[in-house]
This record gives sequence, structure tokens and C-alpha cells, in this order.
Amino acid sequence: MKFKTFFLITFFASHAVFGQETNVKLSGKITNKASQEALSYVNIVLRTSVDSTFVTGAISDEAGLFTLSDVPPGNYELEASFIGFETVRKEVYVGSSSPFLNIGEVALSASFQELGTVEVIGQLEEVSAKMDKKTYDLGQNISQSGGSVLQAMSNLPGVTVQEGKVQIRGNDRIAVLIDGKQTALTGFGNQTGLDNLPSSAVERIEIINNPSAKFDANGNGGIINIILKKEKQEGFNGKVGLAIGVGALWEKQANLPGIRTQYQGTPKINPSLSLNYRKKDVNFFFSADNLYTETLNKNEYITRNYDDGTVIHQQLKRNRNTNFLTTRAGMDWTIDSQNTLTISGLFGSEKIIDRGDQPFYNGDFSERLRLWQFLEDELKTTVMATVAIKHNFIDPGRSLSAGLNYTFHREDEQYFFTNTLPEYTGEEAFKLLSDENVVDVTLDYVQPLKNGRLETGMKFRSRWIPTNMQFFPSENSPIDSLAGGAATYKEIIPAVYGNYVFESKKWDAEIGLRLEYFKLNYDVNPNHPTYKSDGNTYFQPFPNTRVSYKLNELNKLTVSYNRRVDRPNEVDIRIFPKYDDAEIIKVGNPALKPQFTNSFELGWKTTWSSGSLYLAIYHRSVDGTITRISTTFGDNKLIYAIFQNAGKSYNSGFEIIWDQDVNDWYSFDLNLNGYHNQIDAFTVENLYPEAHTLTIDKQEIFSGNAKWNSKFRFSENFTGQLSAIYLAKDIIPQGVIQARFTLDMGIKKVIQNGNGELYFNATDLLNTMVIKKNIDGSDFSYTSADYYETQVFRLGYNYKF
Repeated sequence: MKFKTFFLITFFASHAVFGQETNVKLSGKITNKASQEALSYVNIVLRTSVDSTFVTGAISDEAGLFTLSDVPPGNYELEASFIGFETVRKEVYVGSSSPFLNIGEVALSASFQELGTVEVIGQLEEVSAKMDKKTYDLGQNISQSGGSVLQAMSNLPGVTVQEGKVQIRGNDRIAVLIDGKQTALTGFGNQTGLDNLPSSAVERIEIINNPSAKFDANGNGGIINIILKKEKQEGFNGKVGLAIGVGALWEKQANLPGIRTQYQGTPKINPSLSLNYRKKDVNFFFSADNLYTETLNKNEYITRNYDDGTVIHQQLKRNRNTNFLTTRAGMDWTIDSQNTLTISGLFGSEKIIDRGDQPFYNGDFSERLRLWQFLEDELKTTVMATVAIKHNFIDPGRSLSAGLNYTFHREDEQYFFTNTLPEYTGEEAFKLLSDENVVDVTLDYVQPLKNGRLETGMKFRSRWIPTNMQFFPSENSPIDSLAGGAATYKEIIPAVYGNYVFESKKWDAEIGLRLEYFKLNYDVNPNHPTYKSDGNTYFQPFPNTRVSYKLNELNKLTVSYNRRVDRPNEVDIRIFPKYDDAEIIKVGNPALKPQFTNSFELGWKTTWSSGSLYLAIYHRSVDGTITRISTTFGDNKLIYAIFQNAGKSYNSGFEIIWDQDVNDWYSFDLNLNGYHNQIDAFTVENLYPEAHTLTIDKQEIFSGNAKWNSKFRFSENFTGQLSAIYLAKDIIPQGVIQARFTLDMGIKKVIQNGNGELYFNATDLLNTMVIKKNIDGSDFSYTSADYYETQVFRLGYNYKF
């Protein structure tokens, strides 16, 4: 009975760990008050204010400069003493906003003079205390080890994954960065590639709800920053790992008649290797991950109902083979005490083979209307090269950094279709080639101040994507072969920013402004039957403000505001119809404009000896909401899903994160997120295949999600995790998505004197995750249920040397 009670309590569980930086550098300069000259060899001692315990010390150099390293947050007394001068004692407070504290000049007077008391404020970057940023260590996410980054994110507090997209607080307009930079590996303005990036390559993930002006302005839902692994130990060291898994052990929903078998017992293999050699002033690093998976990527059943009484049943089944190789190498070179150079490169190759079947039946399943079968052969290649140089001034923390980043991403895609109807069978094909090129140039300056720091800089981006799609139709093809051809996406984005951070014992604040100019030209094949060349420009300010008040050492209130933008990505405006679903066809829109968002948040965090509680309320309003609108045209039953700007939308809600150590062997954190989503009524004109309008009434709903994440410590080297996620019913364009639930688990055993680890995990343990939707159009409605593969069992081993 006790075991049953315990299982029910922990049934809704998962775990995430806040990363922390706990040390700061204090620096300053000792001078003679009378002559204003520097004083050399002055003795500097730092003691705690409570009991005068010695913490650290230093001696000023010939220029009078001194540095105290590795100082934890707290209240201190700084003592400067020198023969013939009065000893000076100053109160020093180390806060949580900056990794460096520049005390400035400390003037010593001759021994017959008297000095007054001066208060100096110190600051430290401590991510768990900064309420706009949370950091999670993927090494502690046992239930998702061996999978992709997208799968690992599903367990993070405040983050949900819906149909391959990451959402923060119900919003999927997220900017995804790798090591602080946007890359084609994860997408510029979207999230492509996350499901194929191995989590074994990632050290930690940062969730930034309210980004400052130093970040790019795109991503109204926030920023996810993926930090890749890089070893910091001296000498030669590394890590090797292997994870194997199997999914789709049971058939969730049987196929409709007459199509190929669903994937079952799908294998997953993820070998990984990281090497590092650090010697004196040079550090070389290399890592490689290969993720091979076979997956029942989609298994969606749809029933379409039309106003004229027509009913069509369909199934879209997709068996997918994917091999994703990621390699990364580079060098950090400390040229001298003030200059460092980093050169790194990344290569990613993703091979995808899809075998799909899509039968269509009439209302009583007595007649098969069509069988649409396809083979997709796709190769995605990503190359990224980065050069960064950093100059550290004599004053610790004062720096000037410059960077050059080039990304190339090729999408080489071929589709081969067999279109079987009662009257005939046709063979169709198309080929897509898209080359994305991105050049980023950055310059950043940081100046520590007595009460904070100043950050300023600039960024210039040039991005161009020539794309060409060629259709090869049969004689009676349903494909719109005239909609092919060439198109080129070209954008430039110069931006400048300034950001000021202030902190005292009670108050800290951050205020910034980013000025951004954006110009987009989309050149379309002049023979396209529907779309013409288009583009847009803007010059806009993007301010941010965050003000925090420390009620005491354990309680902190924060209010924040920022303005952000979501620019349409190239695939959002791409002119080519997509036929992975033969009768619900997705098309881009070259006239799509950016959407602008204003976000407000009020948060409170309290901590105690065994845990913490974080509460926040937030509101977002969006102008020009980007969404996909589904309509019909003419006498056929095809549905065209086209991106549009839908006008105003709103998202208001609350978030709770409760982190608690219950005892020596059990801890949890509970995440609750509730929000009200609203999309105002709007009217749009879909141009494809011919111009037609649609008016949609206001949509609104109160939705949310809950995660209870538990971690078990069975012994010093044996841990476990149980994770449960509940996603409530929510609105989507023209409809709703129904509630979902999943349960994940994992165990890990540290072996070989701490150098090795074994783990076993299972995602969607109860096989309950099904995506169900209801969509309403002007003259149709449809319901869908996607029984895609979600249950996977994995066994893995890692060894450090």
C-alpha cells in the first residue's frame, strides 16, 4: 500500500537543474590621495563582514592595480594597508548581476589623515537568481539521455514540445541559438534540426524569457540558448558514449486497408566522442555525434466533412530513416595576457529517407478514392565557421570582442510519388535545391562600473537563399507544376544596442535599447501563376527594462518589459506548394509581414534551505500575428494551408516553479503554467491558387500545462528520474488541439570510480501521447488524430578519460 501511494505521488514527475556561476573578480587601483599617484605593493585583504574570516588577498602591482579572484556572493570588508598610510576599510557587497566588479580608485592618506567610510557594490552573474534566465544541465536529465535535443527540452520547466516545435508559455515563436549564435543547424526564425541534434553533444540549455537588447530582436516567445560541450581540464582528456534504443513496440492504431506496414521495433543508435587537449596557452577541442534512427514519424488519421455532405477519410503514414552526423572542432589561443583568439568549425550532415502512404476513402469506407504514396530522399548539409577575438583591458572585466560567423546550409530534396486513382495511375516527382548563406559580423564592448556594467555593440547580418523547385508531373497529374521555378530570398539586418546594468543591496535594474534596420527582397520567378516578387523593410526600436527589488536575502521581486519581432522565415514565404499531404497542401506567402510583440512580466522568487519557489504573471500582445490559414477554392475538395498575418492576438498567464529537496533521497520540481490565449477576429485573402477571402471569428481559450519532475537518489552513485507532463486543450489556427499526457522515466548508475556511467530510460512509458485536433473552415471541418511514435526505450554508456 505504501508503494502504491508513493507511486501515485511521484507519477507526475521530472527534473531539471539550475546551473550557477558563484564567483566574481574584484579589481581596483590604489592611489596616494595627496599626489594622485599610484601606490605599489599595498596589501589588500578581503574578510567576511559577519565574523571577519579571511577570504582572499592580493598586493597591488607597479601601476597600483589589484585583482581578487573567486569571490562568492556576500557582504565583505575590504582592507588596504601600507606603511606610512592610514589603513582603509570599506564595505563591499557582491551581488548577482555581473561577473566583474571594478571598485575604482581607493585613495590612501598619510597616517596623520583620517578617511571616511565608503560603500562599494560588487556583482556576480548567478543564473539561478536572475529571474529572466534559467539554466538546465542536460547531464541530469536522465529520462531523455541518448535522444535528441528536442526530446530533452520536453522535460524542462516552462517548455513544451508540440508537433516538432518548442513552445515557451504556449508560444512557438522562439529564437534558438547555439553557443549564443543563430545558425542554420537550428534555424533562423524557426526550429529546424532540433529533433536530429543529439542531446549528448549539449552541456546545458538556457531559457531566457525576457532577453536584453544585446540579443537579436527576433523571437517574441523568448530565447533558447544551447551550449555545446567543451572540456576545460588541463592535458588530454575526452569522453566516449554509446546509446541504443528501440521504439514503436506496439501498434497504437491499425492502418487503413491496402497500404504498406507501419514501422515497428524501430532501432536508435547514438555513438558519441569528444576530445580535448589543453596545454598552457592553447586549447584544442573536437567532438562528433552520430544519431541514427528509424521512426514512425507520422501516423495521422483525418476525417474531413464538407458542407455539401461529402465525407473523406484519410491516413498519412510516414516511415522515416534518419542519420544525423554532427562534428565540431576548434582552437582557443591565449595570445597574451590581454588577447584571446577562438577559431571553430561545425559540420552537420542529415540524411532522411521517408516512405509514405496516404489512402483516401469515402464516408462509409466502401470505396477507395485515391492512394498517394511517396518516397522522399533528402540530404541536408550544414557548415559553420567562426572566428572570434577578445581583447581584455588591464581593468578586469573590461573587454572588446569581435566575431565573424559564416553559415552554409544546403537542402537537397527529391520526392517521387505514385498517384493511384480508380481510372489511372500516375508517376510524379519534384526536386528542390536550396542553399542558405548567412554572414554575421559582431562587435561587443563591456565596461564594468562601480554599480554595474555597460554593454554596447553592433551586429550586421547578410543572408541570401537561392531556391529552385522543379516539378515532373505525369499526364493527368494533380500537382501544380507551373508553381515551380526559382526564387531568391535576400535580407540585410544592421543593428546597434546599448545595455546598462545597475545593482545595489536592495535594487538591481537592466535597461537597454536595440535599434534594428531590416530589409527583405524576395525575387520570384516571373512565370509563377500566383505570386510576384515582394519584400518589406522596417527601422524599429526594441527596448527592454528589468527592475528588481530584494525584500531580503531570500526574496526578490522583478518587473520586466521588452519589445520583440518575429520576421517570416524563408520557408514561411516560400512560393512552392508542398505535397507531403496530397489534399491538405501547405503553401508560403511572399507578402507575409513581421509580427511585433510587447511583453510584460511580474515575478517573485523566494528561497529557503531546502528549496525555492518562483511565481510570475505575464502578458504578451502581438500585432500582425503570423499563422497558417486553411481554405478551399473551387469545386475540388483540396484544402490550402497558407501563412497569413491575422491581426491582434494576446497571451496572458502565470507560471509557478517549485523546487524542493524533500529528504536525502528524493527531490522534485513542480512546474505549472496557465494562460489565456486569444486571437481577435480577422479577414484574410489567400491568393493561392486563386484569390479568395476568409473571415474568422475571435478565438480564445484558457489553457496550460503541468510538469512534476522527480529525482531519486538510491545511493551515492545510483539515481533515478520520473517525469510526467500534462498539456491542456489549447487553440490553434481555426481550431483546437486536445489535451495530452506523457510519462517518462530513467535510471543512471555511476561506475568505474566515477569515470563511467550506465543509464536506461523510457519516453512516453504508458504510450499515451496522441495529437488530436479539430479544424473549422468556411465550408469544411476536419478532425485528426496522430498516433506517431512516442514510446522509446534506451540503454546507454558513457566513459570519461
